[in-house]
Formats: sequence, C-alpha cells, structure tokens
Amino acid sequence: MSYIQELQDFLKHKSNKRKCIVIYGPTGSWKTDMSIEIAKFLETEIISTDSRQIFKYMNIWTGKITQEEMQWVQHHMMDVVTPNQSFSMGDFVRASQVVMNELWEDDKVPMLVGWTGLYIDSLIFERNAAEVWSDSELRKQLDVLSNEELYQKLIEIDPEYAAELHMNNRPYVERGIEIMTMTGKSKREFRAEKKLLYDVLFLTPDYGDRANLYNRINTRVEMMFDAWAEDEVKSLLEKWYNFSDFGMNSIGYREFEGYFTWDIKKEEVIDKIQKNSRNYAKRQCTWFRKYEAYKNIK
Repeated sequence: MSYIQELQDFLKHKSNKRKCIVIYGPTGSWKTDMSIEIAKFLETEIISTDSRQIFKYMNIWTGKITQEEMQWVQHHMMDVVTPNQSFSMGDFVRASQVVMNELWEDDKVPMLVGWTGLYIDSLIFERNAAEVWSDSELRKQLDVLSNEELYQKLIEIDPEYAAELHMNNRPYVERGIEIMTMTGKSKREFRAEKKLLYDVLFLTPDYGDRANLYNRINTRVEMMFDAWAEDEVKSLLEKWYNFSDFGMNSIGYREFEGYFTWDIKKEEVIDKIQKNSRNYAKRQCTWFRKYEAYKNIK
C-alpha cells in the first residue's frame, strides 16, 4: 500500500477524539479495492455510505460489492430496505452510529466507504443537514411541484448547490430547499460552519484526470450491462417494484423505463446510463473537493 505510512502516522497520532477513516471518490474510482486492502490491514469493518446500496436486490448497477470481493471483511448498511421502502438521512445516521460505537468499543477504527457525500458528512461533522428537521407544511407545498419546478426553485435560492444535483434527484433537491428556507443559509454556508466530530483520515484513490475517469465509467457501464444487469432490472419489475419507487430512481435503473415495453434500444439505454453516470461523477468531484481542506485538521 502506497498509503501505509499515512495510515501508520494517523494511528500513532495522539488525539482526544475517536478515530475513523473516510475513503471517498466518484463512481468508478477503485474505492472498493482500496477499502478492502486497508480493512484487512487494520482488521476492521466497513460502513457503506452509498445511498443506493441500502436497497435489497439492487446489486449490479449500484456497484455493490460481492461476497467474494469482500474477502471476509464485514460490511454494514447494505441491503437494509427494499426499493419501495423509504430510508431517511436520520435512519442512516442512527443505524450507522450504532455500528461505529460498537467498533470503537472493540478498539477498531470504523471505515466509511462510498460515494454519497451527504451520507459521509452526516456522520463526521458536528453540524449537518440531519439536524434540520423537516417542516410538514413546507413539504406539502413542495410535494405538489414537478421535479423541474422543484429544481428551478432550488436554482433560484441556492444555485451553487443546485449545480451539484440532478434535476430528478428529488429527495436532495427538496432537502436543499428545506434547509435554505428554514435556516436562511446556503449549503456552502451551512458546510463552512461544520467541524469534524472525530479524528478523520481522508483517503481517495488516484483515479487520474477527468478524461480517464469518464473512460472507465463508460467501460464499466458496458461491462455491467453484459453482467446480467438487464436481467436484474427485469427481476425487480417482476417483484412488483416499479420506476416510481424511491430506490428505482437510481442511475442504472430509471434509464430502463420503457425499455421492456416501448421501442427503446439497448444502445440508447447504455448511452443514457453512461451520460448520467459521468454527470454524477462530475458532481461528486465537486462535492469531495471540500475534504481537502480537512485533511490536516486534527
């Protein structure tokens, strides 16, 4: 491991805070290989901070690690609910903190691994979006708006945060509007106030420049399609889940809407997934850049 010295220095570092490791990076950036290597070295366990891997039966397009790839490393916060069940940020935080506390009690360093920045932030910062409770009256007003109308509203009040999100990522768009409305602060201002709860080591794989990352994403999508991904989506539909379910709105699933009933070609589905995945990776890179400022904070 090229980061072995960094790991050893982190473990030796004296701190009055508990320690944890965050492995972050956009989709297709080899986080899995890196996390397994470190977890085996530290003899610890991994908490998935991927908002889509919490869903059962959704394996291929979410990039969910296989039992063979785990190499006996225990993983948490995967396969928690079915695609039609809701799972809030608060649910994630409460369940993950139980695991983290158990690991600390066993003198292990928790590892947070995934690509959902909001999930990572909710666990490691003192001030986070989970602390701003939902407003039922505001939610009623937002529920009647279309995705496009919601997104336009977020652009108007917090354009910087809107640039990080896809218009169809309704839960996050709604949450962004809610936080701005209730606090009067943009997501950038909200994040700037945050302090780390723990002594955190931030690590990210060296995934090269943006062009190389996009090429890997394109290739990865093609490989996934060949790895029974079409059958996985079909199986979900046969289980009576549909594209309006929360989990099925994920990249790699929503693009199949109409594929089995309309004249949408395989090449068109692949192209849409590749495009949406690249756009998502771009937003992830923007989000994760802020972690650089925390790397030397103890």
